[in-house]
Amino acid sequence: MAEVRLEKVVKRYGKIEVVHGIDLEIAHNEFVVLVGPSGCGKSTTLRMIAGLEDASDGAITIGDRVVNELPPRARNISMVFQSYALYPHMTVRDNLGFGLKIAGQDEALIKKSVDAAAEILGLEPYMDRLPANLSGGQRQRVAMGRAIVRDPDVFLFDEPLSNLDAKLRGQMRVEIKKLHQRVKTTVIYVTHDQVEAMTLADRIVIMRDGYIEQIGTPTEVFERPVNTFVAGFIGSPPMNQLDAVVRGGKAVLSDGVEVPLGPDHKVSEGQAIILGFRPESFAPKGHSLHGEANALAIERTVNIAEPLGTETILFADLGGLEVQGKMLNPRVVKEGETLGFTLDLSKLHVFDKASGRSVSA
Repeated sequence: MAEVRLEKVVKRYGKIEVVHGIDLEIAHNEFVVLVGPSGCGKSTTLRMIAGLEDASDGAITIGDRVVNELPPRARNISMVFQSYALYPHMTVRDNLGFGLKIAGQDEALIKKSVDAAAEILGLEPYMDRLPANLSGGQRQRVAMGRAIVRDPDVFLFDEPLSNLDAKLRGQMRVEIKKLHQRVKTTVIYVTHDQVEAMTLADRIVIMRDGYIEQIGTPTEVFERPVNTFVAGFIGSPPMNQLDAVVRGGKAVLSDGVEVPLGPDHKVSEGQAIILGFRPESFAPKGHSLHGEANALAIERTVNIAEPLGTETILFADLGGLEVQGKMLNPRVVKEGETLGFTLDLSKLHVFDKASGRSVSA
């Protein structure tokens, strides 16, 4: 079994602490994604698990072993890097088998492992090519294949798709998901891309400034963000967040618009709050996913319209800020056109302004 546990793990560089006593438990065969903005500590955390960085305090456990003092080669992990790290003078076949070769494995076993990895990743047509003659996606598959042949307890991925264009990133996300389904093992994956996190993860670990802000399934962190940071980081386009004050059971925005609040929002009279709603909850009448029985009608003038085929993103002013709405089954919308929007009251998020923490049940 390849559970991974981090207990009060700290990382310091001199007097500067960059990871602050984090706790995390990852189950055997679970796919966990560490996500957050640059500098949040996610790659440092991954490198501590791999043994490429020493933990300053706390315990890192893989299976039933505390591995803090073990070198990377003794942890039975495989790591896939952003840069591919392939040997340019070696063929795909030799790149795949090199780690087993230097470990002194039998030639027959190396061939069997290499052939199995090539079959899983569809690399058979490229086995005699050099890395220079491969596309970016093919090189990344070779890097993953080199990790597979080691039969590790844990796969570690450090932003493996960052060097690929948007189309290839989408294709490789599917490849990685299929890989996890076929090679049943624990995966810890680092990315700054919340789309990768949402599409790949069993659970997402959202980090900021060396702290864990929230851990949950993609659905949980999307539907129940614990604070304004998570609410703004998860979701594309991001959640709209407007300053408001609670008066008479309503959130009163700076432009005087009053938004009714329900019993699930634990607020008090006069409380300064942040009212959050996702673009799909703010749509022109007749162009939304939500019904209109529990929706607030608001007329707004469209500043910008971004047609995306099956939907159009609309920008309009509300509460002193520019917010985004989503128009499904769209028609052509002209900038400056006034539309009747509906705001789905069942999908509101309310945060205490002072702490940024959610006060929604």
